[in-house]
Amino acid sequence: MRLALSLFITLAATVSAVPVEAERRGGAGLLAVQSLVLSVFEWFGQFGIFCQRVLKGTFSAPFEGREFLRQLDNIGSQSLPLVAVAGAAIGVVLGLQTRESLTRFGATSMLPSVIIYSLMKEMGPIVTGLIVSGRVGAGIGAELGSMKVTEQIDAMAVSGVNPYKYLASTRILACLVALPLLTLVADAAGVLMGWLSSTLVKPISLGLFLNMGLNGVSFGDFLPATLKTSIFGLIIGAVSSYQGMSSRGGTEGVGRSATSAVVISSLFLIVADVFLVRLILLFFK
Repeated sequence: MRLALSLFITLAATVSAVPVEAERRGGAGLLAVQSLVLSVFEWFGQFGIFCQRVLKGTFSAPFEGREFLRQLDNIGSQSLPLVAVAGAAIGVVLGLQTRESLTRFGATSMLPSVIIYSLMKEMGPIVTGLIVSGRVGAGIGAELGSMKVTEQIDAMAVSGVNPYKYLASTRILACLVALPLLTLVADAAGVLMGWLSSTLVKPISLGLFLNMGLNGVSFGDFLPATLKTSIFGLIIGAVSSYQGMSSRGGTEGVGRSATSAVVISSLFLIVADVFLVRLILLFFK
């Protein structure tokens, strides 16, 4: 009898504790969501303050021309081989996959136009942006993050040098200028390798391939898609510089800054591409 009574009391206590435990876990989940939302708003607020300081430093004398050229070389010319290889790979894939699809519909003659239009309008710009985001974003985040945790940025500010101007502004401007140029390289490499993959299946001269592909193409098709990568460069440079200059926590914080710089800039780049494509279609029909 005593054993049955004790089992009944234990069972009752367990059942009564279940709603309390569920309520406690639900409250913890709500607090976690609130903390996440607040951290997102805090990030955007701090990022806005950072952009304001960078913008103020950009248009104030003296101008850091030598540092800008150094960053342009680091971001532009050193990214060129990787971007060219990526563009060439996209051109080969488009040439192989598109030929098979067009053959089913008897439209093989449209292959040059499909390859060139696809590269110019979307594939070239977005691939270039993501490649540069991975290479340059991680580099800027790690470089500025290491300077932050070793207090080099604080020493620079104490010595009278504006770190937002010397470190962030030059990198952002270099990204803004380099991205359209790298996009042209990716487009050229993609078109060349697209022609090569096509001519291996069915021989066609490069001149005829370009004439067929560029037939009907205007600057309204080419310029907006290429110049939108300047916005990609602005996003990559600003986000990566902010993540690096707000780094904390020693070497572990430097790693987090490099990783978050790549992830956040790539995400913003994709979201910005959606809006930019819509604007291009709206104003450049």
